[in-house]
Amino acid sequence: MPPETELVGFVAGTLTTLCWTPQAIKILRSRDARSISLITQSTFVVGCLLWLFYGILIGSMSIILFNAITIALNILIILLKLRYDVAVVDGTAGT
Repeated sequence: MPPETELVGFVAGTLTTLCWTPQAIKILRSRDARSISLITQSTFVVGCLLWLFYGILIGSMSIILFNAITIALNILIILLKLRYDVAVVDGTAGT
């Protein structure tokens, strides 16, 4: 793949991956993930897994790298949702 093409992929990947960081930080700080849709996040992770597989098939380092990072961030968000939603139900949120 031409270097210019991979450069576009790296810039796009950086921006779309970094957009999840504030959400994860907000959930960690507030310990509140009620506004996050588990179905949406799960579907997004499956889509990113497919993009990761596609990146492996075509040998695109930018697609591989940034989808792997995005998957990790979104799995963190899903795990935080599961953790903090249970805390809200049983009354231990914020403790």
